[in-house]
Amino acid sequence: MNRFQSFAKASLATFILTTGGAVFAGTANDVLPEIKAIAAKPEVIAAVKAQNGKGLTLDAIKAMDSKWIAASGGLPEGKAMMESPVSKALLAAEKSKPYFTETILTDNQGANVAISSMTSDYWQGDEPKFVKAWADGKGDDYIARAKKDESSGAVVSQVSVPVMEGGKAIGTLTIGVNVQALP
Repeated sequence: MNRFQSFAKASLATFILTTGGAVFAGTANDVLPEIKAIAAKPEVIAAVKAQNGKGLTLDAIKAMDSKWIAASGGLPEGKAMMESPVSKALLAAEKSKPYFTETILTDNQGANVAISSMTSDYWQGDEPKFVKAWADGKGDDYIARAKKDESSGAVVSQVSVPVMEGGKAIGTLTIGVNVQALP
């Protein structure tokens, strides 16, 4: 590949990512209500409340996170989480939209409550998708800049919304959105 071809390929990749972000930004108002509706489902709220009620310490969550990462998706707790009723409901919601790619439900500290597919880590609490949607317990919507997913080749943005109860955030819901598949 000559220099021009390398430059053209890099420019095209940048254009696709930039265009993907712009296309998504133009349709975020269409996608956010769908994601908020999922976050407001009674089974989602109940699952988050149940996890919050366990009173897990941040040290315990971080210890599980270390085990989760070391097991590379092979941890029995992760497999059991994917089999939970709320994980199955989230997977069904994900499969109902061709542009949804991954779903992660977290508690009030960013620990996974439910997942549609195995995640690389258990604790999302130090990541913008949690921090910005949690917003110190006030809740806010967060749309991450679209990035190319190396495994699938799709341009994906993570959209995070708070799970709310009584006007306060109790957890977060993050759904990956394939911006190239949006209508």
